[in-house]
Formats: sequence, structure tokens, C-alpha cells
Amino acid sequence: MALLKVKFNQKKRVKLAQGLWLMNWLSVFAGILVFSMGLFLKIELRKRSEVMDNSESHFVPNSLILMGILSCAFNGFAGKICYDSLDPAKFAKWKPLLKPYLALCFVFNILLFFVALICFLMRGSLDSTLAQGLKNGMKFYRDTDTPGRCFMKKTIDMLQIEFKCCGNNGFKDWFEIQWISNRYLDFSSKEVKDRIKSNVDGRYLVDGVPFSCCNPSSPRPCIQYQVTNNSAHYSYDYQTEELNLWRRGCREALLHYYSSMMSSMGAVVLLVWLFEMSVMVGLRLLHTSLESVTNPEDPECESEGWILENSLKDTFKSALENLKKMGKFNQVEADAGGAEGEEGGKTPAITTVS
Repeated sequence: MALLKVKFNQKKRVKLAQGLWLMNWLSVFAGILVFSMGLFLKIELRKRSEVMDNSESHFVPNSLILMGILSCAFNGFAGKICYDSLDPAKFAKWKPLLKPYLALCFVFNILLFFVALICFLMRGSLDSTLAQGLKNGMKFYRDTDTPGRCFMKKTIDMLQIEFKCCGNNGFKDWFEIQWISNRYLDFSSKEVKDRIKSNVDGRYLVDGVPFSCCNPSSPRPCIQYQVTNNSAHYSYDYQTEELNLWRRGCREALLHYYSSMMSSMGAVVLLVWLFEMSVMVGLRLLHTSLESVTNPEDPECESEGWILENSLKDTFKSALENLKKMGKFNQVEADAGGAEGEEGGKTPAITTVS
């Protein structure tokens, strides 16, 4: 028994074709939207590529761009088929291509669904990428005179100001690295010498943070040096004072920013996928309803359309049998090839009669 069998007359077939033509062109605009989202996400990721450890994060935008291009191509082609289906003479040239085209549409929709899922599932990968990238970026903050790294200070400062964050996981991360360049240290100073000697790696570590960690909304002037020293500041208690530094780490801020963006894009892609699935189902019904026309010379005659010619269970069994037959056929061909090779390898014995 056919799955979702529907009876059609000429009027219903025309309405279906016209409706699908409109839906296909709406899908083209949906494809442009998916392409635009991928392009926007790629640009946003490139803006902060210096604080990302690898290029795996670009898999999502690249996938969205590819799916957008394919959506425009497939739906533009389908729109032409639907338009020509109103004329039997024009539709005849498309008839042999419809089954392969529908198979490609099915594969495309599977890929589109997986891209939508990836948009929701990339958070973990993005988290590790940002954590390592920010850690490396903070190490290079002081290298303002090193070629290839001289921009890192500005990048980190602009990032902390824009996203209202400080450090990787928090402002204390700055206490663990030397973020002040040796160029600006007075090595004749006893304090500088003592700090460097007290560190195993010979680094100048301070309980301070860059200026970009300061919260301008705080009524108190920014305390960015000797943050943990209560006696260094008037009426100040490090444990209880509401610090005028950004509390949130930049990893968390960027992760929230990109995750929210990708989740929204994933929801849009899922809606596009549902729309594409409805277009594919409609195109299959149009294809089968036109193929089952008993008298092509009588356009008014009735026909039947369906999604699957047999039930889902029978179709699955048939597909498995076809796969088994293909496997056996390939095995027979391989055995035959091996036998021919063995026969070719044998050399006939030559006897001489004296």
C-alpha cells in the first residue's frame, strides 16, 4: 500500500505546481538567509581569530555558507521544473531527471538537518578553543615590540572593554602571568629585582590587571594595582569590597555571545529544513501524480500521487535486498577477476619429443 496516496485531477495538479513554484522561490530566499548567516558568523569569528586556538570553529559558518548555496541552486532548479510541469511538452524533458533530483534533495535535507544540530552542539568545542586561545593571547599581551604579536595588547584590551570581561576565567588570571613588558620595568629598582628573584621563572608578577579590566560605572577610581593589598588603599577590603573590575572572564563572555548566536542560527536552519522537507514532499507528489496519468493526451483525467509506492516497511525491506544483491554482485566480480588472474599466471608446459 502506497504511503500518503492522494487523488489529483487537472485543477489540483495545476494548483500543486503553482504552489510549489512559489514555495521553491521562497526557499531560494531562505537559502540566501542561511548563506548570509554563515557569512556573518564567519566574519564575527575572524574578528577574534587571534584569541582562538584553532580553525575548527569555522566549520559551522563554512557549512552554513555551503548549505545556503546548495539551497539556492536546488530550489531554483525545482522552481523551473514546477513551472514547466504545467506544459506536458516542456515537462517531458525533465521527467527522467526527477528521480535522481529527489534523491539528491533527500541527501541535502539530511545534511541540512545535521548542520542545524551542529549549531547547537558546537559549544563544547568552542569552549576549549577559546580557553586555550585566550590563555595564549594573554601571554603575548606584553610583546608590543615583537613582530606578529605587537597587535595582541590592543586586541585583548578592546575585547575586555567591548565584552565587559577580564582575563580568561576571571581577573585573577592576570596575577599568574607577566603582562608588563620588560621595556617598561626599572631593573635598578629593589622592588622589581625582589619580585623577579622571588619567581622561579624569573617573571615580574603583580597582583594587578590592565586598565581595560576597569568598570567605568564604578564610583570609585579604578584599583588595578595591588588589588589584594588592603593596606595600599584607603577604606578598602579586598574580601568584602565590591571591586571596580569586571568579574566575568572573557571566555565565558565570548562563549555566551557565540553560543547564543549559533543557537539562534540553528533554530532558523531547523525552520528552513522543515520548509525544505515540505517542498520535497510536494515535489514527490507532483512527480508521481504526473507519472500516473493514464492518458497523457487527456489533461483532464485523474491520477494518483504518493510519497512511497509501497509502505515504509516494504520499502525498507526492498532497499536492504537491493543492497545485498549489490554486495553479492561485487563479490562475484571480485572472485571472477581473481580466477582470471590465476589462469593468466599459469604457464603451459612445453614437451619436446626427440
